[in-house]
Amino acid sequence: MPLIKVQTSLAAPDQAQVESLLKDLSASLASHLSKPESYVMTAFEAGIPMTFGGTTDPVCYIEIKSVGTMGGNRTKAMSQDFCTQVESALGVPKNRIYIEFADAAGAMWGWNGSTFG
Repeated sequence: MPLIKVQTSLAAPDQAQVESLLKDLSASLASHLSKPESYVMTAFEAGIPMTFGGTTDPVCYIEIKSVGTMGGNRTKAMSQDFCTQVESALGVPKNRIYIEFADAAGAMWGWNGSTFG
């Protein structure tokens, strides 16, 4: 049920680098949310035309969605962690990364022919 999706204006790095980043993000998201990693989904999209602050310098947008409540200290910790991981892996500065956190009601998240609510 947790999802982390990274979109960037950069060209895609090599496949091994992308897979390594996605596996690291998956493990981190499971840990932050105290949920089994077997339910975590990751996605990576590169080469997306984007601007930030009126420039086309490298930029990332990250979506984090989950069933349940993420707010407060949890999202602050995740923002720090995921910005650091993405900056290290892709070279996009933290100040050019936006993260959207979205809680979903269980009935609004489907899996395996049913929902979580």
